[in-house]
Amino acid sequence: MPKDHGIGASTKRREDVRFLTGKGRYTDDINIRGQAYVHFLRSDVAHGKINAVGTSEAETAPGVLRVFTGKDFEGVGGIPCGWQITDRQGNPMQEPAHPVLAQGKVRHVGDPIAAVVAETYEQARDAAEKINLDITELPAVMNMKAALEDGAPKVHDDLTSNLCYDWGFIEDNREAVDQAIKSAHHVTTLELVNQRLVANPMEPRVAIGDYASYSDESTLYTTSQNPHVIRLLMGAFVLGIPEHKLRVVAPDVGGGFGSKIFHYAEEAFCTFAAKQLKCPVKWTSSRSEAFMTDAHGRDHVTRIELALDAEGNFQAIRTETYANMGAYLSTFSTSVPTYLHGTLMAGNYKTPNIYVNVKAVFSNTVPVDAYRGAGRPEATFQLERVIDKAAREMGIDPVEIRRKNFVTEFPYATPVAVEYDTGDYNATMDKALEIADWDGFDARAAESAKKGLWRGRGINTYIEACGIAPSALVGQLGARAGLYESATVRVNATGGLVVMTGSHSHGQGHETAFPQVIAEMIGIDESMVEIVHGDTANTPMGMGTYGSRSLAVGGSAMVRATEKIIAKAKKIAAHLMEAAPEDVELKDGQFSIAGTDKSVAWGDVCLAAYVPHNYPLEELEPGLEETAFYDPANFTYPAGAYICEVEVDPDTGKVRIDRFAAADDFGNVVNPMIVEGQVHGGLAQGIGQALLEGCAYDDSGQLISGSYMDYAMPRADDVPSYSVDHSCQTPCTHNPLGVKGCGEAGAIGSPPAVVNAVVDALQRNGKDVTHIDMPLSPSRVWAAMNG
Repeated sequence: MPKDHGIGASTKRREDVRFLTGKGRYTDDINIRGQAYVHFLRSDVAHGKINAVGTSEAETAPGVLRVFTGKDFEGVGGIPCGWQITDRQGNPMQEPAHPVLAQGKVRHVGDPIAAVVAETYEQARDAAEKINLDITELPAVMNMKAALEDGAPKVHDDLTSNLCYDWGFIEDNREAVDQAIKSAHHVTTLELVNQRLVANPMEPRVAIGDYASYSDESTLYTTSQNPHVIRLLMGAFVLGIPEHKLRVVAPDVGGGFGSKIFHYAEEAFCTFAAKQLKCPVKWTSSRSEAFMTDAHGRDHVTRIELALDAEGNFQAIRTETYANMGAYLSTFSTSVPTYLHGTLMAGNYKTPNIYVNVKAVFSNTVPVDAYRGAGRPEATFQLERVIDKAAREMGIDPVEIRRKNFVTEFPYATPVAVEYDTGDYNATMDKALEIADWDGFDARAAESAKKGLWRGRGINTYIEACGIAPSALVGQLGARAGLYESATVRVNATGGLVVMTGSHSHGQGHETAFPQVIAEMIGIDESMVEIVHGDTANTPMGMGTYGSRSLAVGGSAMVRATEKIIAKAKKIAAHLMEAAPEDVELKDGQFSIAGTDKSVAWGDVCLAAYVPHNYPLEELEPGLEETAFYDPANFTYPAGAYICEVEVDPDTGKVRIDRFAAADDFGNVVNPMIVEGQVHGGLAQGIGQALLEGCAYDDSGQLISGSYMDYAMPRADDVPSYSVDHSCQTPCTHNPLGVKGCGEAGAIGSPPAVVNAVVDALQRNGKDVTHIDMPLSPSRVWAAMNG
């Protein structure tokens, strides 16, 4: 029988009650008495020298309180980057300034030049049209390889070139990899593009700055995945506000997918302007602004080589990637193509020699940073595509070539500096084949042929690293922040609990899953546990939510804090029952002494903690509240196998996904319903990348996919009814819950499965097509079919 409560139960999401009834409280729902509104005047050219910004006419427009330009921020810090990369020669990366408002030059379409604050948004917008700009347009830097040529225009004049860093991983492996490839029986080479994407969360970004002059305290309300990180970056590095004088609040957030991790200029501006004007200042992004200001994702161009012996055993992998940074370094942009990408190039396989080279390049485009999966999808896509191509070239079945090379013994130390603690890749492969009805493919292909359609199938396996830890290690690799998580558990006198966490929920279901864990530990009803997050004033310092870390890292912090609570509660119960604490057991909300009929209820112990009449205060202080910080010993490593079947219309190139099977190993699962929903969402995003989405610029740097008229998002009829399974569970060995993380898996494993399936359909019908770059639009597929 399925469980109806606690760990392993598909408890309905309690937060959905307020969301589905329109009672969610998002940042744009917050309005502070006397607030003003800001409109940003943004660059309409990709690259240009600012000669003058004439604001006199705008300053006298109705309702205008002040017009700000880059000059107002000359003594203010710039937006910082949170991860320093060291290049192949041991030199630090080139790190340009990122001003709140443009100073001297504009570097991408959408770069903010001036900001008008007025009594109403309409007044601010109208006044911005009265600003006179004198900008000399400069040649735009758009092509990454051309950007590194001698004489190329420079995005930042104070840098030596447009190269941010040239990173090699692991540099000591390079000679062995080169030799293995040189002497290999067979080498498969593939050049591919992982196209630029726009995250497009349902809720656009919003920022509201407020200032209390009586206490000299600033508050920022913002759409953030990690409010404590924003407080640290903005307070310490940008505006110079002591942390005890700065509060950051992230209420309900309508999706993030990575794009709301980062500190943005608009947040700093609203906080700064509120203090300058002594009134709240609010900004709400339009969807058009979001397209040209939210950090974009992916944008890699890669050449990958896979060396094999005569039996199809992998001997070596060598990759060269050009990674687009955009015009500035976003918060974690530099880590995505390096330590979140290079460390996953082993995949599920025991390849003995691997070398990864990444050249990070500045261009006149929106900055690029983490997007659902962040480096892991890029690694998986190139690896699984080249494996499929190698299987065809060598005449080996795509399932068998993978099985032949699977890691089967754990722990396993990869040649790219990570250690997989546990997994069973054959089990997830077996389950994927089962739920996909692999053996029934030929019959389905025959039915498709009767309709004049070409059916193909694609398979791939993936592994990802979640949790991003431990802090000591990532600090050595250049991270400028710790990557632990925190929790404070406060027990009320009547037995209810308030759990304050540094993790942040923006769709993950924390308010449901976290109570399932704590309630099971104590043996009480989940309704007695309340989760508090998103406000730096009443939560412990934490790193927020990204990288599928909330349960593995944040949940583990809660477990550690709750263990402290239980340990203290047992001491109180021991006094009440006149027993030794080590003899006290807690089960189903009752403390008892083994072998006796003595017991005391959880609620009675909690009351005694705050009304300490029955235990000696010199031994045990009153109250029942504990805090824990959890810093993982290692990444967690979810893994899985995905199978996609498509039908291709040979007349138009239109691709329809008919079936999709996903078998994942997430370790222990707290709420199967939430996990399934996370996988469904990730699959939809991955399918969107494979077939539909693509952020495009023209040669002059104009964003030509700046609205939903030109940027295709997946809709309900673009995705099939998925077959999803997560019964293959190999628990993580180093966190107390045995969980691994599930939020990004679908977006990592689905793009190569889709592309492999389309290529398979074409090859089964006599077309010599080895690769098509995403998105696989009808025009691209038709062109590939027709040479």
